[in-house]
Amino acid sequence: MVSDADRERLAALEKRIETAKAAAAPRRSAQEDNHRQAQLAWRMVIELVAGLMIGFCIGYALDYLLGTMPLFLVIFILAGFAAGVKTMLRSAKEMQAKSDASATDPQPKATSVADDEEED
Repeated sequence: MVSDADRERLAALEKRIETAKAAAAPRRSAQEDNHRQAQLAWRMVIELVAGLMIGFCIGYALDYLLGTMPLFLVIFILAGFAAGVKTMLRSAKEMQAKSDASATDPQPKATSVADDEEED
């Protein structure tokens, strides 16, 4: 069996390891945060523009093939806009979930290991 003194030493060692890990953890600078926010903003803009462009291309192609110039173009541009906005909102929700998760748990926690019991 593991004695109480060994358990106390193990707990003290785990505490020292946690403080050492916290001290050695890399800190994010404000500049890195600004770059990350800019990347997220560009991602959302690109998603919206991509939806519009895909809708434009499909609408123009259908109008060209069927000879109904503005009809499908307008319909598919609106559908592409709706798809782009939906994708942007999904991305924003995903980013918010990541932000909330990192704010509540900035560092991954170490898993506890069960004490090995010695047989007498």
